[in-house]
Amino acid sequence: MKRRIITTADGSKTIQIEDWNEQYHSTHGAIQEAYHVFIKNGLSLFKNQDLSILEIGFGTGLNSFITFLEADKYGLKIYYNGVEAFPVQKKELTQLDYSKALKADQFEQQFLKMHQIPWEAPHDITDNFCLLKQKMDFRDIAESEKYNLIYFDAFGSRVQPELWTEDIFRAMYNTLKINGVLVTYAAKGSVRRAMQTVGFTVERLPGPPGKREMLRAKKEE
Repeated sequence: MKRRIITTADGSKTIQIEDWNEQYHSTHGAIQEAYHVFIKNGLSLFKNQDLSILEIGFGTGLNSFITFLEADKYGLKIYYNGVEAFPVQKKELTQLDYSKALKADQFEQQFLKMHQIPWEAPHDITDNFCLLKQKMDFRDIAESEKYNLIYFDAFGSRVQPELWTEDIFRAMYNTLKINGVLVTYAAKGSVRRAMQTVGFTVERLPGPPGKREMLRAKKEE
């Protein structure tokens, strides 16, 4: 499928898949969306503890890099597993230039390392941030009670409805620890109902720029 780099409303870049008219991040602001959905409404709930994070859709590495920057800021120790079926190409990463966009040029080597390390084995990006990248179908995730937080950042249900089903969210529920949280930019009623059916307590929250709502789901005792 044809892909191209586009600039979003906050000046940061993302990848557009032209055949789908779908982007890796919001056209209203890639960085703004990442901070709002995954940091403000996800990571910020766990600022006083070390934690393990599962990302569904490692993609450009933006969410991972922002989480790394926040972990460095607050002294958190994080184990991060990014799952991706179709890794981004090296030439695309250069064009995205997230270190500059985030005013984090001093951490550019860490961002590059996130993409250079081999898949399927954990690697220390720093002493406090361990990254595992897995090239696999999201439907094959079968771990149990391993993660505190899930960033659910798959492509939208309009183009990949099979990734927003009860079966997928049951796997997500099972892989979370008790009191674990899943956050996603999505807000469709069918997605919320699928989450609730498998046991999540779900709340609607204000969405990032350009989107009225988002969802946060919790695995309660």
